Amino acid sequence: MMSPTYQQVAEAAMQLSPNQRVDLAEKLWVSVDTPEAIAAAWDEEIARRIAQLNGSEVETVPAEPVIAELRTRLA
Repeated sequence: MMSPTYQQVAEAAMQLSPNQRVDLAEKLWVSVDTPEAIAAAWDEEIARRIAQLNGSEVETVPAEPVIAELRTRLA
């Protein structure tokens, strides 16, 4: 029996619901990297973002105006 091709697998995956695709993506990600490595990568990303906030490299925006703008755009 032949294994399915990448294209066949990708096309089949796109037929899944969004939640199923997220679940599949997580399973695939963990299959190529250890949970510890993933956690370490997130720790680095969090530290980078905190440093940006503390160093005033990024501007924060209160949630209320953002939500109001999104509601306007989606109305």
